[in-house]
Amino acid sequence: MYKKSILVGKKDITISTGYLAKQASGSCLVQMGETVVLVTAVVSDAPREQVDFLPLVCDYIEKTYAAGKIPGGFFKREGKQSEREILVSRLMDRPIRPLFPKGFFNEIQIIATVLSIDQENDPDILAMIGASFALELSSAPFKGPVGAVRVGMIEGEFVINPSRSELDKSLLDIVVAGTEEAIVMVEGKANFVKEDDFIKALDLAHIEIKKIANFQSELVKELGIKKKDFSLPAVVSEIENYVLEKYEKDFQERVFNPVKQERRKALAELSDIIKNDVISKFDGQNIELWISFAIEKAEKSVIRKHIFETGKRIDGRTPEEIRKITCEVGILPRTHGSAVFTRGETQALVITTLGTAEDEQKIDELMGEHFKSFMLHYNFFPFCTGEIKPLRAPGRREIGHGFLAEKALSPVIPSDKEFPYTIRVVSDILESNGS
Repeated sequence: MYKKSILVGKKDITISTGYLAKQASGSCLVQMGETVVLVTAVVSDAPREQVDFLPLVCDYIEKTYAAGKIPGGFFKREGKQSEREILVSRLMDRPIRPLFPKGFFNEIQIIATVLSIDQENDPDILAMIGASFALELSSAPFKGPVGAVRVGMIEGEFVINPSRSELDKSLLDIVVAGTEEAIVMVEGKANFVKEDDFIKALDLAHIEIKKIANFQSELVKELGIKKKDFSLPAVVSEIENYVLEKYEKDFQERVFNPVKQERRKALAELSDIIKNDVISKFDGQNIELWISFAIEKAEKSVIRKHIFETGKRIDGRTPEEIRKITCEVGILPRTHGSAVFTRGETQALVITTLGTAEDEQKIDELMGEHFKSFMLHYNFFPFCTGEIKPLRAPGRREIGHGFLAEKALSPVIPSDKEFPYTIRVVSDILESNGS
């Protein structure tokens, strides 16, 4: 077993590997205080067929035994992921997804399992660091490593990776992830913090992130990990150049339309023309996937060039100009509160319902039990983009977006003493076009 520690802020983070889950492509234990997370990464040997995206899945799992608890309910075992588990899974995913090369379609699954928790040191940061290091141990062409920290602000002083009790007193709670070169992701909330202080928090976070990323690089070097080379077929650049050179004017004629459905239809027709042309030109080669890449790249190139040359976006607006906004309230007669917010071709129907203290949501997590008197739920219907999809339970994206909106509004919600009621806000998206 290989084990090493680094001081981050005022706490040691220990990474060990070579002891547990050795059949995975990469695995490690990450520990801070008495919180321990096992993170594994498995990378398939061959690309997944018929996909044009990175098939990466991140799952964060909290085992109740980690806190010395037995699950409630009839079955007495862990079931589907909780909202917190989904939110941390998204935290793990976002910093690492953009760091894979275009065209890498091998399946990747990262699982972070909380094995022990001291209820002071949050395991989410450890899961993010572990996801990066597990990938570094694998053969995947990952352009990391990635470091992550949480930053708090207590009585004017910044705190790196504050404990749960310290966060209760903090004006700031942000999670920052990045590489040695730059910050990749920021998520969090603040209670009316000055912009200068927020920027200082990001700068401080990146100092610690660079330490963590460099620490991982040193461990990988000491362990002698070798990565497989990955490169796109030479034909890809040929196709991209051919599509842009031949069809640039066609993209210009179709893409600059303020009406989304008309623009989408025109581009779909052009895509069919391009695919048939390129397939006939590069006959005998398996290139359909790369044609889609070339079409997307050409469209972006045309739009970018147009913006720089004319100062206009695809719907005719300048970079500083916002879409037309309309707001209406009191839309529905029997709800406690209702509103329709429309910006361009994006529209949300938002409903507020008030309840008593008995309607509070009880949250039983490894970090402790608490109650929520303010909830914001976000729903993204398939018809809002003119698509047909089966209706299912809220997906990860819906849960994540609702949580972000909830965090944004929480600081202006009155306290329980001022307003001892439960508030539930539901945001149903009825139209969606880029905002």
